[in-house]
Amino acid sequence: MTRGAVAIVSPVAEARTTRARRWARPLGGMLILAAILVWLGVDPFLDGLRAVDAPTLLLATVIAVLTTVGAAWRWHLVAGRLHAPLPLSAAVAACYRAQFLNVVLPGGVLGDVDRGVRHGREVEDVARGLRAVAWERIAGQVVLAVLTVGAVLLARPFANSAIAVPSWLAPAVILGALLAAALLARTHLGIRATQVTRSDARALARPGLIGKVLLASLVVLAGHVTTFWLATRAVDVALPVSELVPLALLVLFVAALPLNLAGWGPREGAAAWAFAAAGLQASQGLAVAVAYGAMVLVAALPGAVLLVLRSRGRQEEVATHG
Repeated sequence: MTRGAVAIVSPVAEARTTRARRWARPLGGMLILAAILVWLGVDPFLDGLRAVDAPTLLLATVIAVLTTVGAAWRWHLVAGRLHAPLPLSAAVAACYRAQFLNVVLPGGVLGDVDRGVRHGREVEDVARGLRAVAWERIAGQVVLAVLTVGAVLLARPFANSAIAVPSWLAPAVILGALLAAALLARTHLGIRATQVTRSDARALARPGLIGKVLLASLVVLAGHVTTFWLATRAVDVALPVSELVPLALLVLFVAALPLNLAGWGPREGAAAWAFAAAGLQASQGLAVAVAYGAMVLVAALPGAVLLVLRSRGRQEEVATHG
């Protein structure tokens, strides 16, 4: 085959691979949901939706303000160190828009890609904007993974389960998923060049910055775990804190992986498995995950309003300059 033919075939093959990966994410979520339906039926889904009332949704929305500001602050800090300054107010609005897009579009990461691209255009460096989002997300995942491993090993929620769960399984699965998340971020958010990665890592490896990013990540996780607790209360599942926290962290880590259908799929599968492995009912775990998903969806609705306002502002700008 000639070099010209290779040059033509390679972009086509790359485009096909990209499309395949794009469809693999929502397809994986659909397959997991289908398997759960076959396993547990539709009743736990309906129970989770029925359990969420207006006061619970309102409280979840208020908690989401805390988690959104925490995530925006983390992004603001990381972007600043990468010489892509981002005002905190703009970061909060962009995070709300991204959250809404993540929970209504396939894949669960398109909102993050959107905020990275738009911020990159504002600083006239799209690659830098995407890298800031990627590093911010990876930082959150690292903190979540470490806390999840620690909580599972210390609390041992599966120790008294009738299901034999090896002690090494949770850390191995979590660390493997963390590696997969990092590889996905490198591939899809533009952190490919080793030299650029090392430069970014040196810029971010500052004790003061690490401490602030850790604090922001803890704020975000506190909000998510509290929302998960609300979901357990909504479906009448009473768990002591020693069991609730490791289960919540485990489910949240799996839910954060970009292999879902608008946030659905792995989260529900992980919750059903984790609750069953902890000696509870898989159907209870599924109902809790569904209630949590409903709360997240409603709490992200301010992002839809911000998207509409941004669209109107753009239309007015075009009309003014037109």
